[in-house]
Amino acid sequence: MSTSPAIIIAPDSYKGTATATLAAQYLGEGVLEVIPDASITLAPMADGGEGTSAVFDGEVITLPTTNAAGRLTEASYTFDEATETAYIDIAAASGLPAVADNPVPTTGDTYGTGVLIADAVTRGATRIVLGLGGSATTDAGSGILVALGAVPRNKAGYGIASGGEALIDLDYIDTALLNIPAAAVEWILLTDVDAPATGPTGAAAVFGPQKGATPKQVTLLDASLAHTCTQLDIDGTLPGMGAAGGIAIGITWLSTLMHGTSGHVHIIPGAALIARSNGIEEALPNADLLITGEGRLDSQSFTGKVVGTLQALAQKNSVPLAVAAGIVADDVPAELHTYEMLKSSDVAAQLRDAGRRIAEDFLANRF
Repeated sequence: MSTSPAIIIAPDSYKGTATATLAAQYLGEGVLEVIPDASITLAPMADGGEGTSAVFDGEVITLPTTNAAGRLTEASYTFDEATETAYIDIAAASGLPAVADNPVPTTGDTYGTGVLIADAVTRGATRIVLGLGGSATTDAGSGILVALGAVPRNKAGYGIASGGEALIDLDYIDTALLNIPAAAVEWILLTDVDAPATGPTGAAAVFGPQKGATPKQVTLLDASLAHTCTQLDIDGTLPGMGAAGGIAIGITWLSTLMHGTSGHVHIIPGAALIARSNGIEEALPNADLLITGEGRLDSQSFTGKVVGTLQALAQKNSVPLAVAAGIVADDVPAELHTYEMLKSSDVAAQLRDAGRRIAEDFLANRF
């Protein structure tokens, strides 16, 4: 180890308490209290869930829109004018927290996210990066389509109701009023899961209960998604098609309509892409320590999430990895260097303390 160790600090957000950027800052401050000459690189992470858009550079745009229940709200996204790219979290407008007290598993829609997309296109966006985690909906992206002027209709030609359950009546999508510039953008869909659209590991079966769906509603939603894939000629078995309630179904149909192929839709694991874009992959070969963290560390943290992605990169480069978490579950691999944070309402103090403990163990060669 060099006299001035190179340390990369790359946490996920701690939902409801600290953004990834703030978490990295606080962890770094704790490390520097113990190793004042450390060379610290802050690289906030995300995996496609809440907080993904915030890790990218650009102007933060905030505007009125609707939540998953159709009620008025405000939501923000990041727009990088230089690259004509908008970074939008599904969770910003269509997320679960806003409707947690009154879930809308069968009727919730992504219309509010579509409003953000349409706004970004008016500002010059030609590429839309959607973080797909944390949605309250299972509507196959039909709400987004409606916001962009594509209206799902039944056999009688009437527009169908919003939400996933009504998709069982889908016959075709009316594009007479389609927002052509928005429909023609390049789509980057960042997933934190690789679930297919339907079946026992699909959007409804796995994530429906988290969004408030009863077993009967899960069955109805699964049937609706399967019907939608059939009507729109979409392969719902592809990994990631089930993320965020099947949003990739509607997006893939829309883009294929515009371009003749699905080549302008890219379904990518979010954490891996962000680790490349923020320089972690490039910096790791020269690092002495990698620090990450999230609110709850458990077996799910290793299925396309930030911690699992960084663990693989750290192992590849023979760099020790330390994880600071609010809760460390029993099913975490024993060989992982984990640090459960102090119980406190002061998240800055919690993270600084975790940073200090990690640095002390690192200096004591306990890794």
